[in-house]
Amino acid sequence: MRSHLLNDTTAELYRRSVTEGVERVAAKLATTERPFTGVTVDALAPRIDEIDLDRPLHDTTAVLDELEEVYLRDAVYFHHPRYLAHLNCPVVIPAVLGEAVLSAVNSSLDTWDQSAGGTLIERKLIDWTTARIGLGPAADGVFTSGGTQSNLQALLLAREEAKTGDLAKLRVFASEVSHFSVKKSAKLLGLGPDAVVVVPVDQDKRMRTVALAHELERCVQDGLVPMAVVATAGTTDFGSIDPLPEIAGLCQQFGAWLHVDAAYGCGLLTSLKYRDRLTGIEHADSVTVDYHKSFFQPVSSSAVLVRDAATLRHATYHAEYLNPRRMVQERIPNQVDKSLQTTRRFDALKLWMTLRVMGADGIGELFDEVVDLAREGWRLLAADPRFDVVVEPSLSTLVFRYIPAAVTDPAEIDRANLYARKALFASGDAVVAGTKVADRHYLKFTLLNPETKASDIAAVLDLIAGHAEQYLGESLDRAS
Repeated sequence: MRSHLLNDTTAELYRRSVTEGVERVAAKLATTERPFTGVTVDALAPRIDEIDLDRPLHDTTAVLDELEEVYLRDAVYFHHPRYLAHLNCPVVIPAVLGEAVLSAVNSSLDTWDQSAGGTLIERKLIDWTTARIGLGPAADGVFTSGGTQSNLQALLLAREEAKTGDLAKLRVFASEVSHFSVKKSAKLLGLGPDAVVVVPVDQDKRMRTVALAHELERCVQDGLVPMAVVATAGTTDFGSIDPLPEIAGLCQQFGAWLHVDAAYGCGLLTSLKYRDRLTGIEHADSVTVDYHKSFFQPVSSSAVLVRDAATLRHATYHAEYLNPRRMVQERIPNQVDKSLQTTRRFDALKLWMTLRVMGADGIGELFDEVVDLAREGWRLLAADPRFDVVVEPSLSTLVFRYIPAAVTDPAEIDRANLYARKALFASGDAVVAGTKVADRHYLKFTLLNPETKASDIAAVLDLIAGHAEQYLGESLDRAS
């Protein structure tokens, strides 16, 4: 079995095997006509269940043939212009090339003696990002697995900087449409069940700063500690951006850590047209960015950034077998000193390759295209009497609801929208997401593909209306 180890004697086998795999994927990308086949769990699960993992095929071509049946044929393809569902972006080729390189070399970014130049590349990208944000000369950060981990680490630092031993007194403030990882992080950090204070939003789904000020004042009056405010720059459902300058002012007034969750909105850091929508982010104590959302990077590629590098010490632990304390005095750069992870992929290489080939302006042009597309989509929805659209987009998300002319029962309209989404997914013609607004079911377009056109949006809206009308017609038939 040594013949399968990647080394100097198997370099040619590596080249042939990877080339064959790339050719399979390239063929799928070139011929995929729909974002999804519509396969069901019940149809696919038995095929996978019957595979005996203790009986290998011993042949790369045979394995790729099998993979075609159990994965490639029925995968959800984010590159298709009618994939409009979640925060999944099509990826750029330089980043995919970086993925191939980092997987083969297999550097681990925890210590210098496992990564060498990889450590310096990651650090350079962290410095580049903090400079784009405007965090100042003392800023630092580290790559993470995603926004959830970035938010967790940021709130860990905020908890430690709060300087109180009574965790029950700590409070975190976040809007009612903030990411669920805020509450999950509070639980993981040992905070109480009432630790996260939910702040209402305005009609544009932005945190109400008057309400935040009231909650902060009440927190202090009750003898509690305002540990952190989590402002969102690009909410998952609406793409809304909280009023960052005003929130920053309140954080300074009440001594609260300001964390900006810009997992989605970080694409504005490269925007040529809309960068001003992030004004105020430079006042943050920490920031989450997900390059794998709006920088067109493969999963995973995220980072947590901090204004003051010294705060990262709260994630630092030393082990003689890995990163002994003497290495700090010897100025040996070990990224594990900053990270919640130990073994960690060289995900930074993907962004490095992208910037070196395309440049930041190239990324910004792509992100601006999807922001512009969302504006076109909003105009289509606002002019279409079949739909109710919730909010004018700040980024590239549209939340809307099919409203039939002849039906007034909100519950029946809910069922029609749920049916339309499910039927559309089953058809494979398009993929859209869903959410709730004021406890009613809505549909959602998350537009992250510059190849998607307004004509695609219009066509998918017609498909949704058709499925909803079919459901309502059948419902009337059943009722009669």
